[in-house]
Amino acid sequence: MPNALINTDPIVARNFYLEIDGENLVLSGVSGLDIELEVVSIQQNGKDGKQQHVKTLGGTLKVPDLTITRMAPLSAIDDPMWKWFKTIRDGGMKAGARDASRKNGSIVLYDSSFTEVGRFNFFNGWPSKIGTDALSTDSNDPMKESITLVVERLERVK
Repeated sequence: MPNALINTDPIVARNFYLEIDGENLVLSGVSGLDIELEVVSIQQNGKDGKQQHVKTLGGTLKVPDLTITRMAPLSAIDDPMWKWFKTIRDGGMKAGARDASRKNGSIVLYDSSFTEVGRFNFFNGWPSKIGTDALSTDSNDPMKESITLVVERLERVK
C-alpha cells in the first residue's frame, strides 16, 4: 500500500475565476480564502496554584477581505468591476440600497480538464480598493490590478 494516503490528485491552483452576476472574470491570483473561527483565551489558576491557559470557541466567525489579482482591462469604462467600484465610489452606500451595492459571487477552481474541483462562495461583497501595479519602462510584464473585495461571509462549498 505505498499510495494508501494519496489517492487523488491535488488541486493545482492554476485555473480559477471570479464568478459574479453571471460573468466569469479571469484571475491571476487570489488571497484571503481564510475561514477562521474566533478564539477566546482565558487564563486562570488551578487548584494546585499552577496557571492554566484555556482556549475556547468565541461567538463569531472571522471574515477576511479577498484580494484578487488580474490583468488590467484595456478599458476601465467598459469593465464590470470598474463600473461596480465607480458606482459605489461616486454614489456611496445609500440607506435602503444595501442590496444594490453588495453582490454574492464565487471563486471557482478548475483542474486541467476544466472540471470544477473547488468553490468558495462569498456573500454581500463589494470592491473597496483597486490598485494598479507599478509601471516601468524597463519591464515587459503585463499591467495587473489588485482588487480588494470586502465580504460578510465566506464558505468553501466544494
